[in-house]
Amino acid sequence: MSNYEEALAVMTELFSKDYQFALATSKNNIPTVRFIDTYFDGKCFYFVTNEKSQKAKDIRDNPVVALASRKAHMFRGKAHSIGHPLLPQNHILRENLIKVFNDWYFKHNNENDENLCCIIIEPKTGFFHKDGIGYEIDFENKVVESFPFNFTIMLTEE
Repeated sequence: MSNYEEALAVMTELFSKDYQFALATSKNNIPTVRFIDTYFDGKCFYFVTNEKSQKAKDIRDNPVVALASRKAHMFRGKAHSIGHPLLPQNHILRENLIKVFNDWYFKHNNENDENLCCIIIEPKTGFFHKDGIGYEIDFENKVVESFPFNFTIMLTEE
């Protein structure tokens, strides 16, 4: 297994569940940040929203986004809508999202709303860590640098 494949395996372990990130978008050079629940499938991050939401509008205008977590995991990439969860091409993704977001998927997503959509974030670069190892990853060139990393940030409630 290459360093890149090993890093993707660690990412899958960390993020192939309901994982909350702050999503940064920008419109007219004005940044906006909000928290979203994501799912990582081994290649890309996904979340569900409404096409009329500000984040979806921002992404249509400027697909360059960033994700950051309270544990210092950070990714930059490009995002776009892949359409309604009920589209045939989204069948497997929808099944995974329902499993991962089981506690709240149907409470917060009205699949009868034609504006509901899945957003894919294709990461370009990122940083994450696990078990004392930090990973800087370049997804486009499939290059990973790993190094000792101790997460020492004190997390607070707010």
